[in-house]
Amino acid sequence: MKEHIWSKWRIEDDVKEVLDASPKVTIPESREELFDIAVGGKEEFDVEYRLENGKTAKEASVVKCRNGLAINYYEKEMRRRDPECLLIGDSQETDKARFNDAYGEDFSSLRQRTFDWLKEQPLLVAGINMGGERTGLKGLVIAPDNAGFFVGGICDLQGVVDLSGEEGFSPYSMIYLAPAFRHTYFKGRQIVVHRRCEQKHEIFSYNLYPGPSAKKGVYGVLLQKGEMEDWLTLHASTVQAVTPYENITTFLHEGASGGGKSEMLEYPHREEKGDLLLGSNIVSGKKFVLSINQFCELHPVTDDMALVDAGKSGKSGKLVVGDAENAWFLRVNHLKRYGTDPHLENICIHPSKPLLFLNIEASPGSTALLWEHVEDEPGKACPNPRVILPRDAVPFSVGSEVEVDFRSFGIRTPACHKDDVTYGIIGLCHILPPALAWLWRLVAPRGHNNPSITQTEGMTSEGVGSYWPFATGKFINHANLLLEQIMSTPETRYLLFPNQHVGAWEVGFMPQWVCREYFARRGTARFRKEQLKPSRCPLLGYSPARLVVEGIQIPDYFFNVQDQYEVGEQAYDGGAEILREFFSRQLEKYRIPELDPVGSRIIDCFLSNGTVDDYGAIIPMRL
Repeated sequence: MKEHIWSKWRIEDDVKEVLDASPKVTIPESREELFDIAVGGKEEFDVEYRLENGKTAKEASVVKCRNGLAINYYEKEMRRRDPECLLIGDSQETDKARFNDAYGEDFSSLRQRTFDWLKEQPLLVAGINMGGERTGLKGLVIAPDNAGFFVGGICDLQGVVDLSGEEGFSPYSMIYLAPAFRHTYFKGRQIVVHRRCEQKHEIFSYNLYPGPSAKKGVYGVLLQKGEMEDWLTLHASTVQAVTPYENITTFLHEGASGGGKSEMLEYPHREEKGDLLLGSNIVSGKKFVLSINQFCELHPVTDDMALVDAGKSGKSGKLVVGDAENAWFLRVNHLKRYGTDPHLENICIHPSKPLLFLNIEASPGSTALLWEHVEDEPGKACPNPRVILPRDAVPFSVGSEVEVDFRSFGIRTPACHKDDVTYGIIGLCHILPPALAWLWRLVAPRGHNNPSITQTEGMTSEGVGSYWPFATGKFINHANLLLEQIMSTPETRYLLFPNQHVGAWEVGFMPQWVCREYFARRGTARFRKEQLKPSRCPLLGYSPARLVVEGIQIPDYFFNVQDQYEVGEQAYDGGAEILREFFSRQLEKYRIPELDPVGSRIIDCFLSNGTVDDYGAIIPMRL
């Protein structure tokens, strides 16, 4: 009997049995081979599976384009992430839903059925890094070979391990892909089951959308490992902004899905005449336009997962982060036409290597275009088109660790005015004391009209760190780790940015783009007390007393929303009460003995209607 290379890998015997029994096992030797497998050697290919009842389930189409592969799902529910798709298939500590509670049986039975199904499939097997190359963790992906695009996506996102000479390969994590069970067991739902063992972490992906499994599944492994060893992987993009005068300022931007992380890596979108449309008033129709002749040059560091050692700071006392990924999963729903973001469009139309596009309409032999979004239904575009962009395809990308000057948080906000009172009262930018910054990371509002997930109505919480949907452990451990991290990096400062609306003004992502230009030009200069004033709503920290960009002063009503004629103090206070009630509900679960005493003081400060200065007294704020 032929001895296969995996016989010498340090994997479980039942996994070796799966590979031994498969009619064909392919270990791709190159990215090009993997992409060719993804389209079955054709120009167009359907990914489909024969079910137990004899029916065939079509999952997705794969089209070979000039600039890569375009993948489109046949069901609109598969085009974005289900935020409640993660289940725990073990008995270790967790605050997440367990498989046996949800389905009334131990996961071991379905695990074996999954392995039995995989034994019957021709398989693709690939080794990946877990968290880039910084953690030293390795993973193994086992998937049916008609899901080559899924394997290609995770290999791009994490980086490939060459298995040809890896006789002693010892993966920490195993990812098993079995899409047929979505139909035969899970009634069409996206489900990802995590099974944590003493020395291994298994991920069973029962759907083909890579968001919750290939990407966020790996994120869950890193969060679990970090929870055990006291380090964090932040849900954040990071960019170094280089001013026209060559000053470098580093921003790390966190937030729930749709909070502007990918957009923080983008250049501001200009109007046809080259100006910036800061906002359009939805009541009066007025517009406010800025003219900035030269933007900062952007050097991207991370797009979504920023690896940090808990308590690790640079010599300057700032947070230090590095990328936990090898490629970025960019959402491009805001690109509606040619010329919106020439920088990104040029990269993706003329890439240095073929790219993977999801939810982008394309024909065989055509060029996949970022603004050609597939429709969920006639006349309604999918809100979650994506491209997987390898870091080495992005000019000026940074592969090393960086020190963070400003750590911001983003939230999608609806319009707010006298006839429609909402929580859309957040000004263009707020400066937060560290204690308040921690509260925002506990509550992590998803906000208005979220494009990345299947649930979009109203304001809900993404959970602690804004990464809780991907975590597998105990939320209180992450709350304490985040607080420790904030207290141990006193020289990093905190900002809050809304997107979509500021009061009655529709603003898109301009708040973070324009303020990034301002703070980069300002650099690390300290604020004098008279340059900041407490916001009317204490949860919003301080507002700039005056903000001038390239000689143009931004009107005060963009920072003090109560001063907008269309809003006024009464509507503002109504919106502030919505925010306060939401924070009250979300913070209640943290009032337990396991919370760090400093954290308890911060939450008590909120519950007793503390002022901004009160928060600053708990953890000193470096202006």
